[in-house]
Amino acid sequence: MQRPPRRRAAAGATPARESVPAVAPQPSAEAIARAAVDAAANKKAEDIVLLDIRALTSMADYFVICNASTDRQLKAVVEGIEQDLKAEGVRPVHVEGEQGSGWVLVDFGDVICHVFKQQEREYYRLEDLWTGAKTLVRMQ
Repeated sequence: MQRPPRRRAAAGATPARESVPAVAPQPSAEAIARAAVDAAANKKAEDIVLLDIRALTSMADYFVICNASTDRQLKAVVEGIEQDLKAEGVRPVHVEGEQGSGWVLVDFGDVICHVFKQQEREYYRLEDLWTGAKTLVRMQ
């Protein structure tokens, strides 16, 4: 079986280039954290806190901590955060926990979102563990 002959470009013609789609710039860690705060607020999360933990650890730059009243609301808050950030081109690296456990962690790399039910938040008291962190946002 013979191959079809190759076409040759006319003399002096430049070869056609494939267009490469432009890659949207990644939002900053602070922009991601603030978008997560807004998403949680839109789903009626309670006691939302944004902590700047850059000076304390290298595992992340920001923590978003909030709580929900019910398992259903906890799920809605987590899904709202994921959906709003996905719309901005940001996907979680990892999601851990289930709505029935009372604590779901959504890891975006430099931003970690903790969504609690009230009892679990009072038990773990993350804000007390990170007392040296700078509070950027507190919404009651």
